[in-house]
Amino acid sequence: MFFFMVFSLFYVATMVGNSLIVITVIADAHLHSPMYFLLANLSIIDMSLASFATPKMITDYLTGHKTISFDGCITQIFFLHLFTGAEIILLMAMSFDRYIAICKPLHYASIISPWVCVALVVASWVVGIMHSMSQVIFALTLPFCGPNQVDSFFCDLPVVFQLACVDTYVLGLFMISTSGIIALFCFILLFNSYVIVLVTIKHYSSQGGSSKALSTCTAHFIVVFMFFGPCIFIYMWPQSSFLIEKILSVFYTIFTPILNPVIYTLRNQEVKTAMRKLKNRFLNSRKTIPSHYF
Repeated sequence: MFFFMVFSLFYVATMVGNSLIVITVIADAHLHSPMYFLLANLSIIDMSLASFATPKMITDYLTGHKTISFDGCITQIFFLHLFTGAEIILLMAMSFDRYIAICKPLHYASIISPWVCVALVVASWVVGIMHSMSQVIFALTLPFCGPNQVDSFFCDLPVVFQLACVDTYVLGLFMISTSGIIALFCFILLFNSYVIVLVTIKHYSSQGGSSKALSTCTAHFIVVFMFFGPCIFIYMWPQSSFLIEKILSVFYTIFTPILNPVIYTLRNQEVKTAMRKLKNRFLNSRKTIPSHYF
């Protein structure tokens, strides 16, 4: 019951927070810019990542019926890698957007055009689909003939490989570690981009502006680290403790999606102002509705 309450609260907060961000970006014309377009799409992916397994996990805690079909297990693997793959590419796109805005401001409008933003979002989903398909196809080639207990909160490749009836150590280690290497490579690129941005701001800005930018980039990097850290650990060391993997898997699929809107946007003054305008518009519209409608 404790886990049911905790995960339910986090899931509802994730859905409400990210939905508010998407609605605010769509409704406020001042937020119709590449940065907020990418942030809105990040919120959509976060809601998807929080929804592929969490509702079933919450229901299982309440009912005590902790089973899943083979097709359902493969489906969870597909959507897990689809959404995580898409989010990795989208985080890199957001980093690229900030790099161009700060390091090449005169060329920003020509480089980060609306079509480029759409292309980046489409590319994130295409890469996510291709990555998840490769993982699912590999999982489907494994023979399952005996053990059927998944030692985790949801299905993922490291735990499903343990159920196969053949020695998958070498092949499975290679396949899973490849995902970890890709995540590590993307993390290094993101880290370098933030370092370049901070060095550029330090060189051209006043001390106050640099401190503000340092605070903002530090907050962004915290989200990136909290998302990539568990992924890198789980997929680069798949033979480690399953207890640690279970904790980390829950962390980046349930806790991280709620941190993204808080750190990326709710700390942003423009977004908070837009949300207040949206709230006032909603309250004023209710006041103008004739009473006989109720």
